[in-house]
This record gives sequence, C-alpha cells and structure tokens, in this order.
Amino acid sequence: MSSETRADSVMEPDFAEKNRGQITTQLASRRTSLSFQRTRMGADRTLMAIVRTSLSLIGFGFTIFQFFRHLRESAGTAQLVRVEAPRNFGLALVLLGVAMQALGIWDHIAFMLNLRKKRRQFTESGLIEGDDRFPVSTTLIVATALLLIGLVAITGMVFRAGPFH
Repeated sequence: MSSETRADSVMEPDFAEKNRGQITTQLASRRTSLSFQRTRMGADRTLMAIVRTSLSLIGFGFTIFQFFRHLRESAGTAQLVRVEAPRNFGLALVLLGVAMQALGIWDHIAFMLNLRKKRRQFTESGLIEGDDRFPVSTTLIVATALLLIGLVAITGMVFRAGPFH
C-alpha cells in the first residue's frame, strides 16, 4: 500500500465525521419530501375510490331508469310497475352518486390545499427543498368530468331531454 493510499484512508473517517450531521439532515429532508409525495398519492387513491363508487351508483341508477322505461314502452307493462317508481329509484341512485362525487371532490381539494400549505411551511423553515412541486391531479380532472356527466344524466332523467334520454 502506498503512502498516498494510506493517507487517503486515514483522512476519510475525519471527513465522514465532520459531514455526518449534514448527510443526516439531507437524508431526513429527502424522507420528509417523499412523505409529502406519498400522502398526495394516498389522497389521489382515496379520490379514485370515491370515483369508482360514484360511478357505480350513477351507472346502476341510470340503468334501472333506462331498463324499466324500455320495458314499459316495449311490453306495455305499466300495470306491473308504477310509472314513477323505477324513475324515482334510478334518479335517487344517480343523485346519491353525484352528491358523493361532489363531496369527494370538495374534500380532496380541501385536503390538498392544506397539504400544500404544510409543505410550504416546511420549505420556508428549510426542512425540505422547495423545488419539488406537486403535479396536476389527473384523478381530480377525471372526477370533475364524471361529476359533469352525472349532472347531465340527472337533467336528462328529470326533464326527459338531453343526450342520455
């Protein structure tokens, strides 16, 4: 072993000892930054679950409405089922799905605004780096589109007009 190699190996522990605090702080900052990203993704997964449930309610309600409307028109079974019963039940399911979707979107936006506020506080205090931004939530865009489709479906069911009637 040459004298230069021996000198480098002796210097390395001193260098590591002096920078241990800085390295630990950097690692903690990265973990904290990643925890914000995990929390954001968890909020998106929660909104996806709400979208899935709302879509099921809207789809099932609209299917009930359409099925009994076509059954009544084709077979003349107005005597078997009151005319308003399937329409009201289907409309109630669609309304429930749309209301659930609206509340889910509202909750998601409120949660994300609070998370961004906390992230900004951490950035300003120097605990995490500030260059890592949250991307636009594709899940929120899809949820909003589904909300609009649900509102159009309700309009079509109530006024017997629109693209879904």
